Amino acid sequence: MSTSTVSAVSAAPKKSARRKLSVPVILLIIAGALALVSLVRLISGADDLTSVGQVSGALQLAIPIGLAGLGGLWAERAGVVNIGLEGMMILGTWFGAYAGYQWGPWSGVALGILGGALGGLLHAIITVTFGVNHIVSGVAINILAVGVTRYLSNFTFDEAPGGSSKQSPRIDEITKITIPGLSDWLRDIQGKHWFFVSDLAGVLGGLVTNLSLLTIVALLLIPATIWVLWHTAFGLRLRSCGENPVAAESLGVNVYKYKYIAVVVSGGLAGLAGAFLAIVATGIYQEGQTGGRGYIGLAAMIFGNWMPGGMALGAGLFGFTDSLKLRGGAENVHAMLLLLAILLMLVVFWQLYKKKYLPAAISAVAAVLLFVWYSFTDEVPSQFVDAAPYVTTLLVLALSAQRLRMPKANGMPYRKGQGK
Repeated sequence: MSTSTVSAVSAAPKKSARRKLSVPVILLIIAGALALVSLVRLISGADDLTSVGQVSGALQLAIPIGLAGLGGLWAERAGVVNIGLEGMMILGTWFGAYAGYQWGPWSGVALGILGGALGGLLHAIITVTFGVNHIVSGVAINILAVGVTRYLSNFTFDEAPGGSSKQSPRIDEITKITIPGLSDWLRDIQGKHWFFVSDLAGVLGGLVTNLSLLTIVALLLIPATIWVLWHTAFGLRLRSCGENPVAAESLGVNVYKYKYIAVVVSGGLAGLAGAFLAIVATGIYQEGQTGGRGYIGLAAMIFGNWMPGGMALGAGLFGFTDSLKLRGGAENVHAMLLLLAILLMLVVFWQLYKKKYLPAAISAVAAVLLFVWYSFTDEVPSQFVDAAPYVTTLLVLALSAQRLRMPKANGMPYRKGQGK
């Protein structure tokens, strides 16, 4: 019995390891994507696609999505679906803004994490202890978070100077870092608009210009998560709860405890995402400012196949499209039509190689339509510009759906001793 349970717990991690994106593979993907974007920039003349400002803005917009996705990954690796990420982000924005306004930005970060963690704790109590459906619980937390923050704003921010019932006063900034010589040199190279070299300079320049200290902390959480979940005994036990909790229990793992830890950490990361949005990205709390980023973070996690590296790539993609909308508007999004058409043609070749002719035909038709749209127009409607991040989310999930493998026991009810 003991041999079979050991193999049951360890089989899933080995499977995941085969699907794991290694660092060289991720670097190759980034290099290929950058070359493709550079080609589109040269053809379309949209020189802002990979500018320092564009990349810096994309990073700032990707961080909240990535943190929410990382939170979802922690919960779902332990077998708990966390649709409530959006609500936990909302709690993080409000608590982060309140503490940031009262006692400074780093206090806001700490209280934002606590606010999200409380939302995670509530989700854990409802789903793990009482066995309520995970989706129902998550949706309830999203609704509850909106009501709670709206109620609290009425007698806190409404009475503060410069605040109102729907927004907080201005919050002090967290220190930002720029490497003067390197930043200026990279900006100069990017301004020459050379193929690939200028685009690489723009990307690197965006990573060393106006970089908040909290951004650095958020980026470090990705390798930290990889180390904790995949290179420690604690991480193995936590992931076993999401793959086969009955086998994990038979080996002495306290499944309830690990599920609670995972969901509370998940809420804390979502709360940190909300605090980042209020303190770093905007410098102010506003009602509804999360704008569905918790759901997009969940989409980034799914796109990444429940792995931190892939999730980070997904968050970067969504942040990039969001930044295009905010900075360049119609011109940049129009150039993205050409990029999407080229990507779909690559999908066509891949599907033909796999002998999947129907998906290849559908992708080919979509690619032709995008080519025609790009060729016969100079800009896209403003409504499409606003919808670009969400359209990207749908396309990415549709194209990546066939290669996904979530943890086997994800979302399944569990009761102690049920394997006896």
